[in-house]
Amino acid sequence: MVKARLTALPLPTGRAKVYLDAMTVSVIPSSPSREEYARDYAAALAANGDETVFERDDPVGLFVDWLQDARATEPNDANAMALATVDADQVPDCRMVLLKDVDARGFTFYSNARSAKGEQLAVHRSAALLFHWKSLRRQVRVRGEIEPVTAAEADAYFSERARESRIGAWASDQSRPLENRAALETAVARETARFEGQDVPRPAHWTGWRVVPDSLEFWRDRPFRLHDRLRFYRDGPDWTRTRLQP
Repeated sequence: MVKARLTALPLPTGRAKVYLDAMTVSVIPSSPSREEYARDYAAALAANGDETVFERDDPVGLFVDWLQDARATEPNDANAMALATVDADQVPDCRMVLLKDVDARGFTFYSNARSAKGEQLAVHRSAALLFHWKSLRRQVRVRGEIEPVTAAEADAYFSERARESRIGAWASDQSRPLENRAALETAVARETARFEGQDVPRPAHWTGWRVVPDSLEFWRDRPFRLHDRLRFYRDGPDWTRTRLQP
């Protein structure tokens, strides 16, 4: 096995440059031993041993239960999710966004329609989501078609944002090149002055999307990589439930 060593060499700037040398100590943790499972993972493994999960028929309800668990244990942003899209060259793209609503219709998030994600979603009307809750040792994968939220839905959510965030939506030409931080701060100051003494409306290019799921997969950590996986496929108005090999 080829392993790597991190060697810090001082540079004139005072920073360190990292070099990787072969055949030395790895920075990647080794797989846990039986003793480490028993010592470090006992509580999480016990919490993930509830077999009634595999008796559920409603995947969205199960997701809400897991998200509620995550809100009690994750240090921040339990609603953070990786959003995967495809660009014009058919190359996958991925970034973290925040889930802002979930119901029987799907999973909703908001952003700038002129951003990279917005432009990609305008062409390829499908996406994948991944929620990873490290504290629970669980994850949920979602795949489905994209549908835009209504203007009323976008207005309602935008109005709930902090005033500074609403101004930021006007100031930032998201995903476009930026000369420096000062240029962004100048744009924020300009928009702050423009809306002084009045409400900050939603820009037409700021909106939301809903991932309408056709499949959800629930994963939870079990000892020695023999994990539990439960996949739901949409079958008309119902869901088909399948347990998968780890």
